Amino acid sequence: MRVVRIILRIILGLVLLVVFILAIGLVPVDDTPYRQMPYYTQTRQRLAQLPAPAPARTAIRAGWAKANITPPYTTPTGGYGERRGRHWRVVSDSIYARAIVLDNGSNRVAIVALDLLITPPTVVEQLKKRLPEVGLRWENIYTGAIHSHNSVGGWAPGLVGQLIAGGYDEKLVGRITDGVLTAIRQAQASLAPVQIGYGQTDATDHIYNRIGFSGPTGPLDGAIRLVKLQKADGTSALLCSFAGHATLFNGDNGDYLSRDYPGSLVDRLEKKAATFALFLAGPVGSTGPQARGTTDFQEIRNYAGDLALRIERTVPAIQSRSDSTLALLTLPLGLREPHPRIIGNWRVRPWLFYALYGDYPSDLKALRIGPTVLVSTPCDFSGELAAELQPVARRKGLNLLVTSFNGGYIGYVTPDRYYNRTTYETRDMNWFGPYNGDYFKEMMTGLIQKAD
Repeated sequence: MRVVRIILRIILGLVLLVVFILAIGLVPVDDTPYRQMPYYTQTRQRLAQLPAPAPARTAIRAGWAKANITPPYTTPTGGYGERRGRHWRVVSDSIYARAIVLDNGSNRVAIVALDLLITPPTVVEQLKKRLPEVGLRWENIYTGAIHSHNSVGGWAPGLVGQLIAGGYDEKLVGRITDGVLTAIRQAQASLAPVQIGYGQTDATDHIYNRIGFSGPTGPLDGAIRLVKLQKADGTSALLCSFAGHATLFNGDNGDYLSRDYPGSLVDRLEKKAATFALFLAGPVGSTGPQARGTTDFQEIRNYAGDLALRIERTVPAIQSRSDSTLALLTLPLGLREPHPRIIGNWRVRPWLFYALYGDYPSDLKALRIGPTVLVSTPCDFSGELAAELQPVARRKGLNLLVTSFNGGYIGYVTPDRYYNRTTYETRDMNWFGPYNGDYFKEMMTGLIQKAD
């Protein structure tokens, strides 16, 4: 009997411990409509107060460059938690920071594309301190990433960071930051007048909706969207964006450092379609790639090759002209408290989330280049929501590119009607609560209208 009493006391103690942890660590989901929340009012005020850009003094000039940021030693990869920080062993592709700098005599903007999973918030923190070295501020920068899940990790501290990107290595943050500044510096040194054009081609057959198994879904933005810059000497740059998740390397294949299909695509485009190419992951939230092939490498070659063929047929038809319209709007984004759900409708308390992940500021950005506007988001942004935003731009006579991963990662943003579906995208990776789909659409619509 004495042994039984001891066991019962131990069980009771464990139960009380679990109850205590749940009491201090969890709280119910707050489903207050977003327009009734203080963060909404604050962000609306910031949107209304965004200053108008200075009028152009000249037609747009542009320059472009890239800097190799491949580390001289192996690192974890970023993206697949199942790898548990395991290092890559073989360099399949070198990793770059790429930059296009645009200037109209009054405004200067650098578009930065990183061959990484995301734009790491730790890198953004360093850039905000060091951008004056190249004469810029964070408000002059439009960032994105290719979203390869086989690229360099190690750039995120904390427990969640370790799950996403392996053990933290501050030297890698410095290396990436140095690469960005080098690419910007070299791009600024090659500024010259350019003609600007826009094109697009459909590749909806190359993506599928990853949450489709959970119920009905809407149409995705399946267009490959292109901005072409052409100098008088015949050299050209091609900015390319697409919504296919760069996950053709499977989670169990972490031996290779690779840019996945965006790297193969950029290499092909630089041989046949442009002098310089830059890829930005589009609205990849909830979209997966329709792959063909028997190995990861074969799938990458086939996928990138087919996208490249479509782009190569499109580029000659792009009509380019000189233009002076250039503006970048940066909207600091207020958010609901962190809402990662653990059990049913119970979420982690904010202090615990911030302790595990960190507290990083987030922005929405809108970049106007001639008749085209690019809008960047701090998340895996839904391809369904991006498709719903296209009519907003068309009514203004603008072309619209929506990109993900601009530097303050907040998880996935998907349509609000899917919030209670039990999928990876809508539950596990929805970190900031209900109604973000409509909230983001409203603020992005406001930026598009401001950019007009």
